[in-house]
Amino acid sequence: MDSKDADALYQRRIANRFAAFDQDGDGTISREDFTTAAKRVLAAFDVPFRSDKGQALWSGAEAFWQGMAGIADVDGDQRVSHEEFVGGAAKRLHDHPERFAEIARPFLHALLAVADTDGDGRATTADVERVLVLLGIDPHTAALSAESLDTDRSGTVEEEEAITAFARYFMTN
Repeated sequence: MDSKDADALYQRRIANRFAAFDQDGDGTISREDFTTAAKRVLAAFDVPFRSDKGQALWSGAEAFWQGMAGIADVDGDQRVSHEEFVGGAAKRLHDHPERFAEIARPFLHALLAVADTDGDGRATTADVERVLVLLGIDPHTAALSAESLDTDRSGTVEEEEAITAFARYFMTN
């Protein structure tokens, strides 16, 4: 692969990562994108906002937004443009993956708790797939992703498996 092809592949990957966060498709990432994602997941799993799981997801979404805004919102307008995402979030988080885990963990932890419908402390791959579709991932990719998150082939997804895979996805050039 020559450098032109590699650059085109990188640009497609960044565009996909940006689109995953831009829930309303307005061309920016904002607090509303994170709250929209949380609302969608809570509604689909019939988890009340005022429940412990609902509050944890809401808080996790806010923490993730604050972390991303702190890294990437250069102009302070409470929106992360594509340029800010590429120059800020993608680069800084790639250079410091531990920071990514720090800002993403509360949200991912809460997502998995909501997806843990039987309360055993683990989410099934089917429920993780459902969450991914709710977050805007196409169904085929969501199915493959959920299966790949189950690294020990237990039929469930553990938090560390999810955080590692999520970080790998967002940190890979």
